[in-house]
Amino acid sequence: MNPKNDHERLRESFDQAANIYQEARPDYPAELFDDLMQTTNLHPGDRLLEVGCATGKATLPLAKRGFKITCIELGAELAAVASQNLAGLDVDIVNASFENWQPETENRFDLVFAATAWLWVDPEVRYRKAWQVLRPGGFLAFWNANHVFPDHADPFFRDIQAVYHEIGEGKPAADNDWPKPGELQEQRDEIEKSGLFEVVRIRHFDWERIYRVDEYLKLLQTFSGHILMEEWKRDKLFQEIRVRLHRRPEKSVRRHWGAVLHVARRKDLPLQ
Repeated sequence: MNPKNDHERLRESFDQAANIYQEARPDYPAELFDDLMQTTNLHPGDRLLEVGCATGKATLPLAKRGFKITCIELGAELAAVASQNLAGLDVDIVNASFENWQPETENRFDLVFAATAWLWVDPEVRYRKAWQVLRPGGFLAFWNANHVFPDHADPFFRDIQAVYHEIGEGKPAADNDWPKPGELQEQRDEIEKSGLFEVVRIRHFDWERIYRVDEYLKLLQTFSGHILMEEWKRDKLFQEIRVRLHRRPEKSVRRHWGAVLHVARRKDLPLQ
């Protein structure tokens, strides 16, 4: 399959999980938002643009802080659920791709941000477009939510890899790394290479969640690789997960999450 087409399929697959995304995906730490506000010195009433809001996991805590937010969401179902979750707040949701979206007014934004979405935007477009819609001195911020493995990590995840390999969905050996908290890749070089932004803050966050069996399976159903997995593979994998977790006295799995908050300031350059 053409890698670009494969990327598009993965990117668009999240719309199929719109009805469970808000419940299944983890909340981001409040400390992350506190750090973002302190770094950018934003105030209630400032204008924010979110790239890929999904169902509003990162939008909601920022909207509750009094910001005016415009959300650009590719998936129609995700955008519809986000509208319900954010009803009554100063949030405008636009169902479009960030690459094709055009702002309706000349008013520029104080912050462009993306939570677990920046990597899905065309790298040839994302920095240039963020620069164009930001006010002078405005900020760009993005972070993901990744799996990290502290020394005391739950052994379940290493053990279940045998099943992934059995169904032909195991990671290539070169990609099968197990980053510890604080070891997730930073995008400093990529930001600076754009020539449009100055990195002002990079900080790692990590947190833990306990998942009961059904909660963990629901989480997996929001990951693109599992959404697009052949049905027989997914059935076999999920059944094996059920069996293994039900054998445990606590009937749950402990998963550690990691995020790297990147904050960069817009450079004062001639209009791009």
